[in-house]
Amino acid sequence: MPDLIVYGAAAAILFAIGLVVYTLTTRKSAAQAALRDAQRRADEILANAQREVESAVKEARLEGREQLHGDRASLEEEARERRQQLLASEGRLHEREESLEKRVGKLDERQRKLKRYEKRLLGMERDVNLLREEAAEHRDQAVTQLERAASYNRDDARAQLVRAMAREARDEGARVAEEIVNRAKNTASRDAQRVIALAIQRCASGHVAENTVSVVELPSDDMKGRVIGREGRNIRSFEMMAGVNLIVDDTPEAVLISSFDPYRREIAKLALERLVADGRIHPARIEEVVERVRAEIDEQTVVDGTAAAAEAGVHDLHPELNRLLGMLKYRTSYGQNVLRHSVEVSTITGIMAAELGGEEAIARRGGLLHDIGKAIDQEVEGTHLQIGIDLLQKYGESEEVIQAMEAHHFDVEPATVEAVLVQAADALSAARPGARRDMLETYVKRLEKLETIADSFRGVAKAYAIQAGRELRIIVEPSKVSDDESLWLSRDIANRIEREVQFPGEIKVTVIRETRAVEIAH
Repeated sequence: MPDLIVYGAAAAILFAIGLVVYTLTTRKSAAQAALRDAQRRADEILANAQREVESAVKEARLEGREQLHGDRASLEEEARERRQQLLASEGRLHEREESLEKRVGKLDERQRKLKRYEKRLLGMERDVNLLREEAAEHRDQAVTQLERAASYNRDDARAQLVRAMAREARDEGARVAEEIVNRAKNTASRDAQRVIALAIQRCASGHVAENTVSVVELPSDDMKGRVIGREGRNIRSFEMMAGVNLIVDDTPEAVLISSFDPYRREIAKLALERLVADGRIHPARIEEVVERVRAEIDEQTVVDGTAAAAEAGVHDLHPELNRLLGMLKYRTSYGQNVLRHSVEVSTITGIMAAELGGEEAIARRGGLLHDIGKAIDQEVEGTHLQIGIDLLQKYGESEEVIQAMEAHHFDVEPATVEAVLVQAADALSAARPGARRDMLETYVKRLEKLETIADSFRGVAKAYAIQAGRELRIIVEPSKVSDDESLWLSRDIANRIEREVQFPGEIKVTVIRETRAVEIAH
């Protein structure tokens, strides 16, 4: 029995050993198979990597060749451009060398000519000196012979010559004085016209050229939508109440008011500015503000008309005439403000009437009211002349004033001196330099012509036309123009201006010569 157990145990041990050996053998075979598979994969990966490396090397070589080819082409192009630039520079250098050679040749030729002229001048100078010496000898001989023949010595002859020249100078002076008197008589009329023109220039006031568009500034572009309103109701209401066109475009923070009537345009501008400042913009508010501004402007026209009448020296006008005068502030004629024009005509007419001994009060009144019809000629049918006559008759003006106003456009013959003066003052006020827009270009050209004439003279450093062209102030270079030459320069410039320039009145030519010496003390 024990032996059986021993045999069983030995058999079990042998079986276990056999099982272990079998397992080890099986695993070794699997490991060898896995190793062979791994070796095969490694060989494949190595072969693929080698092929990729070879392909990358080929691509790199191709790219390097292409880049090398491109760089070589760009370098060749740059070299060609530089060669062309060098060739162009070389050509310019050759041209400059040729030009310099030509200039050097001309300078050499001029130098040779100068040397020849110098030799000629030296010879001529010697000849002149010889002739002077001969002339002096002949003069001394002639004086000696004359003294011997006339039994006069040199002092007696000189005294007699002085007496003869004095008598001749007195006769010449009398003749010159007579010529001056006759010239003064002949030019008295022209001088009187010049004096009148100067008086007109002194009393001339400034005129503002009006346009047909006013600009209203807005605090922001958002305000444009509020001005337009829902479906445009605000802008339609404003245009209907003010009688203008309101333009809302791409102009930043601004709208335009367009109208040929400056009176309505001014009302619209003030009303819109108040609406924008207040912020409440709707049809009812627009109507309220426009009516309020219109009432204020109507009151202001009375104030403006009264002030203009006082400035012109005209008193006791009917209040309605004062209001109509104020409305002329918003009327223009060829860019000239009609109210300022009326005041100017009144002033000029009054001055001339006083000088001629006429009725100054009637002259001033007729001059101030001569264009009164233009205040309402856009509202009433008829010419401004007929409208003005009806207004003056309606508000009780005298026949003399009405006649002066009626004749200012030569529609009727002037019956009084005051009517003639109103005609002249109206024409002079409209035609003076700078009064109307169509004269501005001519006025500027005359100022430029004055400065151009002055600059054309030798020694003039700077020239300025000042005082609206009534004075030409010239600064000369002291090294080129002496004090005596300054007198002749002013006279020459004045004479040339008289020949070449048309101008009213007179132009004062002032030549300034100044020498400055500056030293600094250390």
